[in-house]
Amino acid sequence: MNKQEEYKEFKPTSWAIDNRTTIYIISCIIVLFGVFSYNALKKEQFPDIVIPTIYVGTVYPGTSPSDMENLVTRPIEKQLKGISGVKKITSSSVQDFSAISVEFTTDQVVSEVKAKVKDAVDKARVDLPNDLPADPTVLDINFSEFPIMYINISGNYDPTRLKRFAEQLQDKIETVPEITRVDVVGALDKEIKVDVDLFKMQAANLTFYDISNAISGENLTISGGNIDVAGMNRSVRVVGEFSDPAQVGNVIVRNAFGAPIYLKDIANVREDYEKRESAARLGGKPVITLNVIKRSGENLIVASDQIKEIVADFTENVFPADVDVVTTGDQSVATRHSLEELINTIIIGFILVVVVLMFFMGTTNAIFVALSVPLSSFIAFMILPTMGFSLNFIVLFSFLLALGIVVDDAIVVIENTHRLFNTTNLGLIKSAKYGAGEVFLPVLSGTITTLAPFIPLLFWPGIVGQFMYFLPATLIVVLIASLLVAYFLNPVYAVGFMKRDDAPMSPSRKFWRGILVIVVIGVLIHLMGGHLLANILLFVAVFRILERYVLSRLIRGFQQKTLPAFQNWYKRMLTTLLKGRRAWAVVGSVVALLFISFIAIGIRSPQVVFFPEGQANFIYTYIETPIGTALETTDSIAKVVEKRVVNVVGANNPDVEAISTNVALGAGDPNEPSQNASSHLAKVSVSFKEIAKRTGPSTLTYLDKIRAAVQGVPGASIRVDKENMGPPVGK
Repeated sequence: MNKQEEYKEFKPTSWAIDNRTTIYIISCIIVLFGVFSYNALKKEQFPDIVIPTIYVGTVYPGTSPSDMENLVTRPIEKQLKGISGVKKITSSSVQDFSAISVEFTTDQVVSEVKAKVKDAVDKARVDLPNDLPADPTVLDINFSEFPIMYINISGNYDPTRLKRFAEQLQDKIETVPEITRVDVVGALDKEIKVDVDLFKMQAANLTFYDISNAISGENLTISGGNIDVAGMNRSVRVVGEFSDPAQVGNVIVRNAFGAPIYLKDIANVREDYEKRESAARLGGKPVITLNVIKRSGENLIVASDQIKEIVADFTENVFPADVDVVTTGDQSVATRHSLEELINTIIIGFILVVVVLMFFMGTTNAIFVALSVPLSSFIAFMILPTMGFSLNFIVLFSFLLALGIVVDDAIVVIENTHRLFNTTNLGLIKSAKYGAGEVFLPVLSGTITTLAPFIPLLFWPGIVGQFMYFLPATLIVVLIASLLVAYFLNPVYAVGFMKRDDAPMSPSRKFWRGILVIVVIGVLIHLMGGHLLANILLFVAVFRILERYVLSRLIRGFQQKTLPAFQNWYKRMLTTLLKGRRAWAVVGSVVALLFISFIAIGIRSPQVVFFPEGQANFIYTYIETPIGTALETTDSIAKVVEKRVVNVVGANNPDVEAISTNVALGAGDPNEPSQNASSHLAKVSVSFKEIAKRTGPSTLTYLDKIRAAVQGVPGASIRVDKENMGPPVGK
């Protein structure tokens, strides 16, 4: 039988080798589309996890908390309890208002459960009071819609003008597609106050109802229909809305016996500011704060960059020079640094993989194998957007975890091709075809067994399961991509560039000419702004020089001396251990070690932490007073807490970026998001600089100190915490 007939081929690999030009073009397409897909991927620190939570709010003016509970909250709760998939229902009944939060299990779809809640509220409508001013409001709550930064505006201007500045910036930021809304905290609206003289009103035989009707009846713009003017159809409007406080005072309340009674005759009409609904301070000074809320699933870094450009433009070109605009709590800083550090770790890991492979397989084969890492990553980058994935910490960690696994398939294929090429008379093309064909089943089975443990993780239930889903899914995509690279791309590269072990080294002149070309191209790309690609090319040039004049000698010494010596020692050790009854002793020792491990774990169980705690970037002090507490009272307590927090961290701490306080709006726990102002809530936030710029102790040391410092504040429940690490969880 012909010797070559003993070898096997894998037909798709053989087709790829016979059509090498097509494969090279496909490789270029993979690289280009992979880079574009990477740049287009939404980047955030953690995946967006949706906890289906629906909020039902009902307003009923003039109703006490107990009546709100009996007349509104309980009838609605009765209908809500009948909905399938409900995990928890919490409610709060205060003066004039009822709030109900319905949390569903994570397998529910938000749009579907929202429709179910609306149906349940409609069913409860027959049991609700008939004089409700409006139907109950049903809203879905998204825990991922948290403020990504706070923009604080201050200056020596009256509150009206400062508010105008804030609204201008608010309108501009809300045009950014990634932003869902911007909440203004600490601004005051103007209003016309009518202070009625009770004795004059009674003397004129008037009531508050008469005054209210007179004002509302005058403050109207009425349509007068249409008229024809010179062949044109014109609309007629009678504008009667007030534009000046004096006009309100001239309103005729009653015309009794030909003597008109003006509002100014019985009341003091003045322009003033409405009652403050929220408050904000930065560094102890009043400010107007813009809480910027990102839309769920959008790119955090892109949104932050656009907002910074808008703020810079307004500061330079729109606002007066003495208006101070300070940005605090920028979530993109930590996200950007986390992603950059993890990407740098992946790059360093890739370099180490290449170096290790060079010592065991030689430089050429190591490069062929190492190519499977970026190519598999580019294929994964093309697929991830179709799965709705963003580039976050979990996805990048999956790439890091897969770094040493994706090369396994390529190692087997390239090493077998190299063996056939150097030990047989087969040509390079046939060696590549037979080399891939011989190991097709082992490589396939090895990849499947590697994937098998991750498949059950795809069906992990609950919030944690949703969070961890990204890890196995990404790993599976990357490993399948590495299998395709090993079967279709690596054999083609081997055919194009593999040389025999005894092939002579390229001449020095040719080598340095190639190095010079790479350096020139890298410098030109650097000057054009392509810093990443330029750095890669310059690194390749430096690495080639090191490989030729330094690493090549070390590799030859390792392969000719160190590795054979280790193999001989390993052979002698196995021979010794497998003689006679020693083999049973080895097996018994392994079994005994297994039981000893179980016993050790039982005696001293390791501490289990779902998500490791890192240094705090933000420390939040949450203040909660009894429901119904006036804003001024809550604010006074917040000032006391704020002063104690400043005493702990220091007024001029170089590690602290800012200390800010929010009262009523933006003061709640991120795990209990609310768009409404709650006068009984306040929050003092300590924002630290990025870790690389800190010089003091760990920020976690401040956590316990602040907790101790804020104890004993009367009239309030105080909780100190840092920002959440890991998946969002409801409370």
